[in-house]
Amino acid sequence: MTDGAQLPPQQSAMKRGVVKQALSGDALVLLGPSGPNGLPQEITVYLANISAPRLAKRPTDNSPGQPDEPFAWEAREFLRKKVVGQQVNFVRDFIATSGREHGRIYIGGTSMETAENVAELGVAEGWLEVRPGKQVDEQTQKLLDVQEKAKSSKKGKWGVDEADYHKHVRDIKWNAEDPRTLVDKYAQKPIKAIVEQVRDGSTVRAFLLPDFEYVTIMLSGIKAPSAQSIGETSAQPFGEEAKFFVEQRILHRDVEVILEGTSNQNFMGSVLHPRGNIAEFLLKDGYAKCVDWSIGIASAGAATLREAEKSAKDKKLRLWKNYSGSANGVNKKTFQATVTEAGLGDSITVEKDDGEEVKIYLSSVRPPRREAAGEGAPAAAAPAGGRKFLPLYDIPYMFEAREFLRKKLVGKRAQITIDYIQPRSEQFPEKTCATVAINGQNIAQQLVERGLAKVIRHRQDDDNRSSAYDALMVAEANAEKEKKGLFADKKEGSTVRVQELQGNLYFQINHI
Repeated sequence: MTDGAQLPPQQSAMKRGVVKQALSGDALVLLGPSGPNGLPQEITVYLANISAPRLAKRPTDNSPGQPDEPFAWEAREFLRKKVVGQQVNFVRDFIATSGREHGRIYIGGTSMETAENVAELGVAEGWLEVRPGKQVDEQTQKLLDVQEKAKSSKKGKWGVDEADYHKHVRDIKWNAEDPRTLVDKYAQKPIKAIVEQVRDGSTVRAFLLPDFEYVTIMLSGIKAPSAQSIGETSAQPFGEEAKFFVEQRILHRDVEVILEGTSNQNFMGSVLHPRGNIAEFLLKDGYAKCVDWSIGIASAGAATLREAEKSAKDKKLRLWKNYSGSANGVNKKTFQATVTEAGLGDSITVEKDDGEEVKIYLSSVRPPRREAAGEGAPAAAAPAGGRKFLPLYDIPYMFEAREFLRKKLVGKRAQITIDYIQPRSEQFPEKTCATVAINGQNIAQQLVERGLAKVIRHRQDDDNRSSAYDALMVAEANAEKEKKGLFADKKEGSTVRVQELQGNLYFQINHI
């Protein structure tokens, strides 16, 4: 549409760039030269003398939104598939009074003479319509001739009866009433999708095809720094770079999405780039970090994502440029030993083959603890009869945790993998923390999944953790879901009564 004056030939401008996205059937965003932040500057351009139907607008709190105009999606898709990600030449014909640049987009060929005019291609397919100005120049006349051929051949919209135009308007589901239902519907199978927006490096919005379900997806297992948004003066370090990294690869591209869980009204999931999982690429290049709370559901697998992150740490890339490793880390070593004693829920004593006895604490595991008095958490009841407080019997589930370790391990050979050394503090001595396994089964994991222990939440940059940390997190989530042990609504029956008998060295222990 010509809402500005034609420029004289000497004022025409040609720009070269890569197409970032197709806003509609007649508008594109090009990536131009680098700006002050080192990232390419964006240029929005419009096809001259071309009109494409308007795409739907999403409803907001202040607006009901708008549906597609007929054939808007087909027009946008033609342009998207043809040029997004491609190097193109833009020849500016005029600048509208609104400031918009209108012109021609050329793609392919070895010169301007052999390149294809994108507007002509869209008109020839019957998806774009010519809107000449007051004066019809040679270029516009050529478009009109191409359009007449498309009409006579009933190409695109010219081949559809007007009564059927409504069939070419999408039925968009902008909001999922119950996100969990949608996750269950797709059963963690890959879904074809088109990424419509990249909010930041680890959050995208996409249409699921073919039903046009509009979803916001937070990438499972990772978190990228936030990019600058409306109302904010700056982004977090590497936030804009992470966003651009993702836009380059999946914005307006055909991808596959796996919905893996929900977080409030948003979805947790994975986006599969044609060359792989975008989350893994972000981690390898140091644009994101692993997060414990969602890594367990990531379809790529926690080990794969952790390894990608480790690669960036080793190279000190971007977010890890100042990474120096954990000060108390140790070279993990594994040995066999016989368990001689079970401690209070999170420790055992083992005898090595040379006769040395070593106390081992289960890595990343916290045993049952006495609840402190406070809001919503009553203090543990005092022992009956005024006797001395005995943690083993008076702390809920402590006895069961100790008994599990005793019956499972004492007198048996176990495989001990040292994970880290917890340094001495004012309250606690130095602790050797390890993953303990018997017959290939992780004892800490079994303890946690029974609700007899909880998992310690380490700092995100703390590598001093269990070598099976992600499995522990999954086990705890299952125990909490099933309300086992420490996660039960009520803890009656979780302590044991100790009756002290006069003249007898033994306790009579009865479960309440």
